[in-house]
Amino acid sequence: MRTITAKKWVKLHMFSDEQFMQRAIQLALLGGVSVAPNPMVGAVIVYNNRIIGEGYHQLFGSAHAEVNAVNSVEDQSLLREATIYVTLEPCAHFGKTPPCANLLVQKQFKRVVIGTVDPFAKVAGQGIRILQEAGIECTVGVLEKECQEVNKRFFTFHNQQRPYVILKWAQTIDGFIDADRNNNETGEIRWISSPDTQTLVHQWRAEEQAILVGWHTILNDNPSLTVRAVSGKNPIRVIIDSKLQAPTTATVFTDGLPTIVLNTLRDGQEGSIQYVQLSDCSVENQLKALYQLNITSVFIEGGRFTLQQYIDSENWDEARVIIGTNKFGSGTKAPVIGQIPTKTITLATDTIHTFSPS
Repeated sequence: MRTITAKKWVKLHMFSDEQFMQRAIQLALLGGVSVAPNPMVGAVIVYNNRIIGEGYHQLFGSAHAEVNAVNSVEDQSLLREATIYVTLEPCAHFGKTPPCANLLVQKQFKRVVIGTVDPFAKVAGQGIRILQEAGIECTVGVLEKECQEVNKRFFTFHNQQRPYVILKWAQTIDGFIDADRNNNETGEIRWISSPDTQTLVHQWRAEEQAILVGWHTILNDNPSLTVRAVSGKNPIRVIIDSKLQAPTTATVFTDGLPTIVLNTLRDGQEGSIQYVQLSDCSVENQLKALYQLNITSVFIEGGRFTLQQYIDSENWDEARVIIGTNKFGSGTKAPVIGQIPTKTITLATDTIHTFSPS
């Protein structure tokens, strides 16, 4: 029997569209929150069943995935006989960069394989039309669900005209998110979750464009709402403070990091603080304001009133609930979500439930 070496096997094996698209998805995810409010996009260029170029969108305002992939190809003459795999439909409009669909036409690609159509109104099929009118073969919908999952924030933003909303809280085993402060003689924070889980929460923060709390949380806990425990980008802080009652000496107002205050009294910029005036601070108005500010995702950390408002208004996409092992006996009761977890994991001593709207 003839033995085939690893190198020869690569030459003989025919990879599928799905396999190349899976690689494009891996690349797309490298962009993370750094590309927001743009989508995460990955691109792979294949010639004779071999990858000759790769790229992904790395930073908002910088070159798109297709441009980076094309520029990575040493022999540009091969592009006329190549296929490019892109997780999202190539853009068809002038924004921060020129249209990627035009670039692919210019390079005369033989075939373009697209994971999913772009929901953005200025693209939404126009990129595909440009390619087809130029005589380029297009295949659309390869690993479509997986590609949409990568950009669930972007799709929610454009389809529902609001950010993707993630709720998060930690509660004791007896159902409290905060201890009775009247019985707390030391005034110290009584942690519910383990240090490992606290680090994970900082990672969650780093994955979203904004983080939101109510003014009572600022008053009671004076949080910094940053990603101190991990390496990553701090989310934009959003404070719901209808009557501007939060103490101006709080960390979020004095550390110089960007903070948005949604309120009913004033508009304008004051140093790193942006005041956005609303007619009222209903959940719907909060989300409308964040949409207008081009915020595609928001991580909501509390307290109970703010979280329950979002649950009751059904304006949420994901909830992550951490259950610790300690008991408070009394204090602030945890929000009520009324759902069965879609996923449950254990981290250190904590149980973490993930919920999705029914």
